[in-house]
Amino acid sequence: MAQRLHLLLFVHFFSKLLCFSSQQDFSFVYNGFNQGQADLNLDGAARFQNSDGLLQLTDATAQKMGHAFFNKPFDFGSVPSQSLSFSTHFVCALVPKPGADGGHGIAFVLSSSMDLTQADPTQYLGLFSISTNGSPSSQLLAIELDTVQSAEFDDIDKNHVGIDINSLHSNVSASASYYSDRKGTNKSLTLLSGAPLQVWVDYEDSLLNVTLAPLRNKKPSRPLLSRNINLTEIFPGRKAFVGFSAATGSLISYQYILGWSFSRSRVSLQSLDISKLPTVPRPKITKKTSPLLIVLLVILALVVTAVLGGVCVYRRKKYAEVKEPWEEPYGPLRYSYKSLYKATRGFNKDDRLGQGGFGEVFKGNLPLVGGIAVKRLSHDAEQGMKQFVAEVVTMGSLKHKNLVPLLGYCRRKGELLLVSKYMEGGSVDQYLFHSDKPPLSWSQRLAILRDIASALCYLHTGASHVVLHRDIKASNVMLNGDLQGFLGDFGMARFDDHGANLYTTAAVGTIGYMALELTSTGTSTGTDVYAFGAFMLEVACGRRPFDPEMPVEKRHLVKWVFECWRKGSLVDAIDTRLGSKFIPWEVEMVLKLGLLCTSIVPDSRPTMEQVVQYINMHQTLPDFSPDTPGVGVSTPVLMGVPSLGINFSSGFSSASPPSVSSSSANNSMFISHTIIYGDGR
Repeated sequence: MAQRLHLLLFVHFFSKLLCFSSQQDFSFVYNGFNQGQADLNLDGAARFQNSDGLLQLTDATAQKMGHAFFNKPFDFGSVPSQSLSFSTHFVCALVPKPGADGGHGIAFVLSSSMDLTQADPTQYLGLFSISTNGSPSSQLLAIELDTVQSAEFDDIDKNHVGIDINSLHSNVSASASYYSDRKGTNKSLTLLSGAPLQVWVDYEDSLLNVTLAPLRNKKPSRPLLSRNINLTEIFPGRKAFVGFSAATGSLISYQYILGWSFSRSRVSLQSLDISKLPTVPRPKITKKTSPLLIVLLVILALVVTAVLGGVCVYRRKKYAEVKEPWEEPYGPLRYSYKSLYKATRGFNKDDRLGQGGFGEVFKGNLPLVGGIAVKRLSHDAEQGMKQFVAEVVTMGSLKHKNLVPLLGYCRRKGELLLVSKYMEGGSVDQYLFHSDKPPLSWSQRLAILRDIASALCYLHTGASHVVLHRDIKASNVMLNGDLQGFLGDFGMARFDDHGANLYTTAAVGTIGYMALELTSTGTSTGTDVYAFGAFMLEVACGRRPFDPEMPVEKRHLVKWVFECWRKGSLVDAIDTRLGSKFIPWEVEMVLKLGLLCTSIVPDSRPTMEQVVQYINMHQTLPDFSPDTPGVGVSTPVLMGVPSLGINFSSGFSSASPPSVSSSSANNSMFISHTIIYGDGR
C-alpha cells in the first residue's frame, strides 16, 4: 500500500515538473520565416513569401485583413502566485502603396482565440467589429502601430503607438518615437515610411513596456509606453495566443513582419540576427497611361454610361421594380422582399413597433443577422421617396459606435423598405414620457447624452462629409439592451463638403428643437447644436421642449430652466422622478450647457467638438451668467401657411412633436408664440 502511494506521488510530481518545464520552454526566434512556417497559423490575406521568408499580412487589396499566430498558446501557469512575464522583439515594415493616401497599421496581439475572422477590416485593424469593440468578452491585448487618426477612437494623430485592452480606445498612446541614449532626447519615427522598424514588448511584475527603434539601433534604455496591466484579469483562462493582425480598408498599404523572437523572460529572449532578415520589397510605380488612351477610355465610358442610362430609363418605365443609378455607389446590401416578408412574419401587426405619416416600422429576425427593424414606406409619396434616398445614402456611408447601423434596403413595386439593427431598448422618448418604461437614472441619462454628443460630433467633423442631421429629438435617439444611446432616423439629413458654406435655406426639423435663424439663414451645424441643447434639457428635466398643456410660465422649457437659474435654484428644474439620486454639480453642468447650446445668438453656441469636451468634463464650461445676451430666450414657434408642411414621418409616434419641413425660406412664414398642429388645433 505504501509503495503504491509513493508511486502515485512520484507520478504527480513528475507530471507537474513536465508541465512547468513546458511552460519555461515557451520561446522561439525567427530570422525570416522559412524555418517557421509550420509553427504559424495564417488566415485572411496573410501569406509567406517563400522566396525570402517574408511574412506578409496584407497586400494592396482593399477591405482585407490578415492574421498570423503561433499555433500553441502561451500558458501563464496554473499557480496564481507564480511570477508572470514575457518579452518579444519583432521587426516590421509598413510600406505605402505608390499614389495612395496612407494606410492602416498593424498590431501585436495576445488573444484568447486565434479566430478573429469575424472582425472588421479598416480602422478596426482586423481585431474587433462594431459590436465587439469595447466588450470584455473579447479577451484581447494589442500593441497597435496605427497610421490613421480615427475620431471614433479618440486617436491622438495618424502616427501613434497605443496599448489596447478589449477596445481600440487605447489605454495609453504616444506619437511614434524612440529614445536616443546618445542625445538624451526622443526622436520621432514615421511608421508608414517603408523602412524596417524594431519593436520590443516587455511584461514583468504587471508592468508592460513598449519600446521602438530604427533597424540598426540598439534597444533604447527608455520605453516609449509603460502601463501597469493585470494579464490574468484580461485572460481568466491564463492562456493566450500571440501573433499579429493587420487590415486594409479604402486606405491601402503593405504590412510585413521580417523577424520575430519571443520568450517567457527578457533575460532568455534570443536576439534577432539583423543580417539574416529578409529585405522589404518596394512596390513598383505603375507607368503613366498615354493621354490619347485616357481620352478614348473617357469617350467609351461616356458612351457606355449613356447606353446604360437609356436602358435604366427604359426598364424604369417597363417594370414596377427598378434599380436606379444612385444605388450603385451608395446602396448597401440589398435584401430580397421575400426574405424580409418571412423575417417580419408577413409584416404582422403584432410585430409593429410604430407608425408615422409615411409608413410603419416592424420588428423582424433574419438568419445570421438577428433582430432587425424594417421601416416600410410608400413608393408613391414624394417626401417618403426623398426620405428613403436620404437614409440609404447617408447611413450607408457612416460608421460610428453610436449611430443606428443601416443593414440594407429593398424596393418592390409600390414599397420602399429600410432594414436597420433592432434597438431592443426602444427610444429615449418612451422612457421619458411613457409610464410602461421605468425612469432612467441620472447616470444613465448622462451616459446617453455623451453617446449622442459623440455621434453628432462625428457627423459634423469625423465623417468624409459634414452631415447635418436636422431632426435631433428624443424619439430619434434609440437605446440597446444596455441603454447605450444611438442616433437614428436620417430622413432629413443632408451632406456638405468640409469647409463649404454649410448654410441652406431649407427650414426643417421638429417644433421645440428648431433655432430661430432657420427662418432666415436655414440649417447649419449650429442649428444641430441648438437641437442637441434642447434634447439635453429634455433628458435632464423629463419634459418636452415645448408643451402647450403646461402652465404658461413652464410651457417653454428653455425659458423655464433659465428662470430657475436666475432664481438660484437651477437644480429644481430636474426631473422629479429622480428624487435626490443625482449629483448636483453634474446636473448644473448639463443644464447650463443646454442653455448655452440653445442661445439665440448662433455665434455664442459651442461646436459639437467643444460640447463633447464639456460634457465629458475634459474642459470646464466658459464663464457666463443669466445676464449673458441670448441665453434663456425661448425660440418662438414657427407658424406656417399652406406652403409649410407638417411631417410626422421621422418619429413614428403621434405623441412626439410634429416635424416641420419647408423647401425654401422664401415660403410665407412669420413668427408666433402660438403652435399650429397638423390637426388644426
